[in-house]
Amino acid sequence: MNAPIFALCKASPAVTALLGNAPLRLYPGEADEGTPYPYAIWQGIGGAPENYLGDTPNMDGYSLQIDCWAETATGASDVAKAIRDAIEGSAYVVSNRGLSRDPETKHYRYSFDVDWLVER
Repeated sequence: MNAPIFALCKASPAVTALLGNAPLRLYPGEADEGTPYPYAIWQGIGGAPENYLGDTPNMDGYSLQIDCWAETATGASDVAKAIRDAIEGSAYVVSNRGLSRDPETKHYRYSFDVDWLVER
């Protein structure tokens, strides 16, 4: 019962070129300390089943926040574009949070939100 973000990103040559393939550096929640850059994390920020009168739901809705981390601004943006392109046929980008820089590590993060409807 999750949005298929990992499967779609793993199937994308553009994403695996940036985030590797074995393992794919795309993590739920957070990455382990020392994870090489670039990488991306995703977390659920909302969602609900599609409810109908007189019928059981046949779809679940998910809202995800995706954070793409890299050593450079261009690197973070490139990862975000690759992930967006990999999932946009199945999900809708609903918010671009943009680029920021962590004051301690000086690494860059590009963040965006997507909404997803997944058939059961």
